[in-house]
Amino acid sequence: MLKQYKYLIISLILFACNGTKQTPDAQNYQSEILTIQQVSDHVYQHTSYLVTESFGKVTCNGMIVFSKNEAIIFDTPTDNNAAAELISWVEDTLHGKVKAIIATHFHADCLGGLEAFHKRKIPSYANNLTIQLAGLNNLVVPQNGFNNLLQLEVVDKKVLAQFWGEGHTKDNVIGYFPEEEVLFGGCLIKEMGAEKGNLADANVQAWPKPITKLKDQYPDARIVIPGHGKPGGTELLDYTIKLFGQN
Repeated sequence: MLKQYKYLIISLILFACNGTKQTPDAQNYQSEILTIQQVSDHVYQHTSYLVTESFGKVTCNGMIVFSKNEAIIFDTPTDNNAAAELISWVEDTLHGKVKAIIATHFHADCLGGLEAFHKRKIPSYANNLTIQLAGLNNLVVPQNGFNNLLQLEVVDKKVLAQFWGEGHTKDNVIGYFPEEEVLFGGCLIKEMGAEKGNLADANVQAWPKPITKLKDQYPDARIVIPGHGKPGGTELLDYTIKLFGQN
């Protein structure tokens, strides 16, 4: 009898260990056009790909904030196929509904899949200047505008989008999830070691100023997700300030 109990206890321990091991894998996703990685308890980074003439195939990041049965997404994937795949992943894997999509500026790495969200009746938000620039460039236009600050909620958790000043573009905003101190810098923030990148619509001289304001406002940001490349901490803010302070 003791021997049987011993085997039962060992089996339960092995089952529990295997179950724990599988949990993180279940929260991540990878296909040919989309990658999703959990970066904190309620935040995921989504990554899709944009083929460009100047920089080749570029990885493009966005952020998902999820709580209980609601999600808010910052930046669409780069095309409608990847965007539809992302929406389906939220519904099928997280068993939730996308409450809003927020574009952080008017380029294709933020708006390229917006039509897929609109087809699913998901409200879209952007800086009023982003809406204006999207229209001027014959892109799909976000539905709801704001000037400096947008505050939404996933269930009872606050999610912010805010304009701090010109940099990568005139309209670039950032996303912030205060509860877990996660900052989505979008293309305003560079990954460590990155070059200056696409400056076609940039205000290079002004670029360090909004990031300095960000550092003062969110000095305790634990995770910083750039528009392209690997996430990190506030060292990404310091690196970007230094990169564009050498003008």
